[in-house]
Amino acid sequence: MKKYNPHEIELKWQRVWEEKETFHTSDNERFKKFYLLEMFPYPSGRLHMGHVRNYVIGDTYARFLRMNGYNVLYPMGYDALGLPAENAAIKNKVHPREWTEASIANMVVQQKRLGLSYDWTRLVVTSREEYYRWNQWIFLKFYERGMVERREAAINWCPSCETVLANEQVVQGKCWRCGTEVEIKTLKQWFVKITDYADELLEGLDKLNGWPERVRLMQKNWIGRNEGVIAKFNIEGRPEHIDIFTTRADTLFGVTFLSIAPEHPLLHRLIKGTPQETEIKKFVNRVAIQNRRTRTDTEKTKEGIFTGFYAIHPFTGDKVPIWVANFVLMEYGTGAIMAVPAHDQRDFEFAKKYDIPIKPVILPPGKTIRANEMKEAYVEDGVLADSGQFSGLDSATARPRIAENLNKLNLGGPSVQYKLRDWLISRQRYWGTPIPVIYCEHCGEVPVPEKDLPVRLPDDVTFTGRGNPLKTSPTFVHCTCPKCGGTATRETDTMDTFFDSSWYFIRYTSPHEEALPFDSRKVKKWLPVDQYIGGIEHAVMHLLYSRFFIRALRDISLIEIDEPFKNLLCQGMVIKDGFKMSKSRGNIVEPDEIIKKYGADTARLFILFASPPEKDLEWSDEGVEGCWRFLNRVWRLCTTAQSYPEKSDERESIRLKRAVNSTIYEVTHDIREEFHFNTAIARIMELVNELYIIRGKIAKMEWHGTLKTLVLLLSPFAPHIAEELWHSIGEGIGRGQLIASESWPEYNEKLLQDEQVDVVVQINGRLRSRIRVLCSAGQDEVLQIAMSDDVVKKHLSGLDVIRKVYVPGRLLNIVTRH
Repeated sequence: MKKYNPHEIELKWQRVWEEKETFHTSDNERFKKFYLLEMFPYPSGRLHMGHVRNYVIGDTYARFLRMNGYNVLYPMGYDALGLPAENAAIKNKVHPREWTEASIANMVVQQKRLGLSYDWTRLVVTSREEYYRWNQWIFLKFYERGMVERREAAINWCPSCETVLANEQVVQGKCWRCGTEVEIKTLKQWFVKITDYADELLEGLDKLNGWPERVRLMQKNWIGRNEGVIAKFNIEGRPEHIDIFTTRADTLFGVTFLSIAPEHPLLHRLIKGTPQETEIKKFVNRVAIQNRRTRTDTEKTKEGIFTGFYAIHPFTGDKVPIWVANFVLMEYGTGAIMAVPAHDQRDFEFAKKYDIPIKPVILPPGKTIRANEMKEAYVEDGVLADSGQFSGLDSATARPRIAENLNKLNLGGPSVQYKLRDWLISRQRYWGTPIPVIYCEHCGEVPVPEKDLPVRLPDDVTFTGRGNPLKTSPTFVHCTCPKCGGTATRETDTMDTFFDSSWYFIRYTSPHEEALPFDSRKVKKWLPVDQYIGGIEHAVMHLLYSRFFIRALRDISLIEIDEPFKNLLCQGMVIKDGFKMSKSRGNIVEPDEIIKKYGADTARLFILFASPPEKDLEWSDEGVEGCWRFLNRVWRLCTTAQSYPEKSDERESIRLKRAVNSTIYEVTHDIREEFHFNTAIARIMELVNELYIIRGKIAKMEWHGTLKTLVLLLSPFAPHIAEELWHSIGEGIGRGQLIASESWPEYNEKLLQDEQVDVVVQINGRLRSRIRVLCSAGQDEVLQIAMSDDVVKKHLSGLDVIRKVYVPGRLLNIVTRH
């Protein structure tokens, strides 16, 4: 018997698959298509276990689908632009392109070493010109339709590094790199008008039945549709006005101050040159960079500062002081709120702290409220008081009438607002797609002509950590106006990398297309993606932007679908010692180390066996060792020489047929219907146990047929050992072609019905679940199956089982200690 040597076997079959182009996808129309995709990674240079889990889930399903007759599109690429490469350039004195390409090369080697069955001929790398030129082309198409525009926005600014900082680069109010106090300043930047699609994006969520409900809810909350009114407050002595949005127009007469967000673009214009400018800027710089969740936490202290300016109430004409408050965000409404302390608890606490008047205008029916006696805000509907012509109306009646009157006075009216904001795509850094716009003294803002694309990233840049590196390149900055031929300058902002990842999955359908971003005929064939796999952390930004992109491209007649991803699986995290694996915690397990010790198949098997894909996976060295032992058991079962009877034992043959048939059914169901690879592997393990008991009692031909089925079932999970066994067992059970190209085994439905039954599972007499078991299964086996059921496990959590009652083929009651 030859010893199981995973390293020799795995490298051998990986070479064969590559030489034979086993996993190249054709556009053949004869087979049913299936587009399977994992979210592409950032090329950090090293795979972590989260990557491995994501890819192994996808690869296992891809192999299963091919064996079931599907023409599978299963590509890979790299989300290769972004700040980490630029930081590496500054730290290591290496060009971002060089660092990125080296990282990609290393990750490709690691992914191939796992035996992942990608079609590498469709590789997409967003940092290469053949990709980012189409980012620019799409930007120009959006520009033509008015879907992008340049306007002012508040940003985090490091005066020492002379650069814009993302929120995560601000640590305790200071620049993460140099420690300088961060300032808030306004800057003209580019926005994509995603809000134009807010209603359609919201309505589309109801049709995404293949998405997890929590992801749909997260997107719904992010879009945040609210119906209410806009009220215009003019500013005393100034030409500007402040628009506020409220869902409680009935409280409008109770306004005693306005609160605006520290990031509000009007604020800096308002206070410029005033005596209070310095003090207000200090406050703004301190609170604007605080975590959004912290700022809006109802338990946190409310902070504010008076601007020195007053607004004019649209109905009463009263002067209302304008405050800056830490709990007001630009993401909500208009970035300014009317504060009604008597009827909003947050405003009530703020008013008490800063001694601002409180004016009750909503009363409980038949009761009165006195401001000086209030202990908390009255937030319910009621009857309006001290509200001019609307006094005496109930809240529900008053709200539409107040909106109507605001409209008549040209001071507001009914409005629908969204939490969703237009997508800010400007980034003041080098390693991104250059925004294809030129600025000319005579012609103004001029889009780069399509014939001049791509606008390339220059090489003559200096990476110092100060300012935008693109501004250091004279060959890039200075150019000729395409309209008048005069002297002009280029836009030095680059695009947010979410722009790259919002359509990469379309490029995979025709990655070598040169005339357009993609071939519309191939897009029509392959899209939408049938199964998308990725982390829950991308539930909002990436997935929402991708949904927007599909609609925007549809509206410029490039594609015909409304949604990019038909089904979505969000895999859980990999946990070790109770925490997510991270360098900071020192609990990293390197994939290369596991592969070096046990081989890729063991790593794959453990990742799939340890937990259902959607749950977090707790790393276990013992679990890895157990999967290694199992593969050795399979190897010995299939390669150990043995004697065979001339004829199979009839009873054992029937038992074997039923076990194999049941295993085929269970494994097929667990993969296809549930994505529960863990239970599918458990079924295969049970079959192996059965085969060890039966071997020596089955004739050679029947035994080899059984081993053939076993290896076929194992192949999506552990493809290398399966491929080797397929070609080497005894006289050979394979037919000369790769197991990766073989058909999935079929089960006998009639035999299945004869041998299985549904058993009701009760806990303390209450129905909790139903399980399907063999008719011949005893109490211990039924109990084992029941205890692995997710619903049963949930209801038994923390309880002690003291007794089990099994009525064969009908009912299992588990009794616990109360």
